[in-house]
Amino acid sequence: MVQKVELLSPAGNAEGFYGAVHAGADAVYLAGDRFGARAYAENFTTQELVECIRYAHLLGRKVYLAVNTLFKEREISELYDYLLPFCQAGLDAVIVQDLGVLRFVREHFPECGIHVSTQMTLCSSMGASLLAALGAERIVPSRELSLEELAILRKSVDLEIETFVHGAMCYSYSGQCLFSSILGGRSGNRGRCAQPCRLPYQVFDGKKQLLGNAYPLSLKDMCTVEYLPALLEAGIDSFKIEGRMKRPEYAAGVTAVYRKYID
Repeated sequence: MVQKVELLSPAGNAEGFYGAVHAGADAVYLAGDRFGARAYAENFTTQELVECIRYAHLLGRKVYLAVNTLFKEREISELYDYLLPFCQAGLDAVIVQDLGVLRFVREHFPECGIHVSTQMTLCSSMGASLLAALGAERIVPSRELSLEELAILRKSVDLEIETFVHGAMCYSYSGQCLFSSILGGRSGNRGRCAQPCRLPYQVFDGKKQLLGNAYPLSLKDMCTVEYLPALLEAGIDSFKIEGRMKRPEYAAGVTAVYRKYID
């Protein structure tokens, strides 16, 4: 018998959160006004986020907070006060990329779950086992893994596996691209990617002949509706929709489609 899978939806603001919940999301991931890998999303104030956590719990849903940038030394001292009101409200899990943040959350908020972001570029059971020993309960493996590799990973470690099923894809390994940093000093690992890969570029052949404008680095969005049976059979625990930078209508609409076909 196939286990029940979680449908995890994005929310870039409060409107997106309520839309995703009422469209059928089992859980929603979002960010506050600091430390999230989508710094240019509208995101949530502390009060809004606390209200969303309480509302989700009334309906039996979960909320995961993205704290998935790489931290600078001075920022670690600010993390406790930032997380405290959310954990007091019953936040279900924190999504992290930085190993120091993982250790900090496990030490200071032991009741809060820890999910390891795809930006940690996990590709093997050895890495997953290390993170389990450090206190993680769920990992989001690198987006470049095949379905077969995900299935093997799921069987190899005693951790929940969350994987993206819909939305935008990075041309580089998730979160490891330096293109935006090099061009304009905006680091994806600090939540400020300018997405230069989405822009048109002039393309030349080997003879320097202009072939016209194209989008050689911009990947099409992922859509796995037709692969849902295979993903379920692989034992994936959570299906994640990308889109915290997209409009609330997008999050609600995509959530509704996946809710229908998962069910």
